[in-house]
Amino acid sequence: MTPSPAIPGGTLVLDSEGLTKAVLRDRTVTGWLALARADDLRVITSAATLVEVIHPRINRPALEWTLSRLVIEPVTEPIARHAATLLADAGLHGHKYAVDAILGATALAAPGPATVLTSDPEDLTALCGSRITVIKV
Repeated sequence: MTPSPAIPGGTLVLDSEGLTKAVLRDRTVTGWLALARADDLRVITSAATLVEVIHPRINRPALEWTLSRLVIEPVTEPIARHAATLLADAGLHGHKYAVDAILGATALAAPGPATVLTSDPEDLTALCGSRITVIKV
């Protein structure tokens, strides 16, 4: 009998602050990433998050190395529509909360349970409620 392939037990999601801290090798975020790998969790971010993170002063080699170790999920039409629904349900406006809503929709579409490392726990909790675990970094 051949062993079945490993199936990830959930997903760790990085928002812009989580990704930035991963690039900077922040001890707390590095610990979360090590735990995720040890538990065979997928580690993801949204392609929209890259817009917030990439700027002229970021350490590009460190960024590229960090990105090579996670999955960058695309912003598809279903993700965008779900993000718009999250905004409407929370009574929030896309102008201010669009990227958070996209990240929330991405987390909700990922294999669960999903845990999001974020600097905006209140925003993501307002958007997603208890359907994801939100950790402030």
